[in-house]
Amino acid sequence: MSIAHRVRVEDVAVLSDDWYVLKKTTFSFLRSDGTWQRQSRETYDRGNGAVILLYDPQRRTVILTRQFRYPAFVNGHDDLLIEAPAGLLDNAEPEARIRAETEEETGFRVGQVRQIFDAFMSPGSVTERLHFFVGEYQPDDRASAGGGNEAEGEDIGVLEIGIDEALSMVGSGAIRDGKTIMLLQYAALNLFRSSWRNEEYLTC
Repeated sequence: MSIAHRVRVEDVAVLSDDWYVLKKTTFSFLRSDGTWQRQSRETYDRGNGAVILLYDPQRRTVILTRQFRYPAFVNGHDDLLIEAPAGLLDNAEPEARIRAETEEETGFRVGQVRQIFDAFMSPGSVTERLHFFVGEYQPDDRASAGGGNEAEGEDIGVLEIGIDEALSMVGSGAIRDGKTIMLLQYAALNLFRSSWRNEEYLTC
């Protein structure tokens, strides 16, 4: 259902375009009671992205990364952040980009991948739409050490852990990244069926 007729943009001001683009937009919105209300919102446009969970159904393992995230650090997370491999699209198709990003970060050259859904991760302020993928891997799919792009400040560690341990880490707070939690819960429900016994971790 389109709601374009309910939005009248009146002014757009660029507040910053140093790294990505921060805008302040003034608009009128047609409320459910039929009245127009004037509002202003700031939006941060960093482009769209993709994320993937690599999993081995036989050995019941997944591949995650560990890296420094300053926004998480400054908000009280005094540790490296554990995440699924991810990156911005940079005008590429989601599947092509996640394949390249996965090899750059983890060293794994993945075969078949499958997009399972996409989602707005912080729709109150960030425009990004994130494409979620899953793909099987085998140990001999690793073509390099990974580690990310040093020129971009990346210093990425690669973790191979069991799905049950990963779910426990969600429950304990060792894994706090939203996109990663979503993928692990999807995996527990759809890729590793016996992990249903860990249902307390699926609703945390």
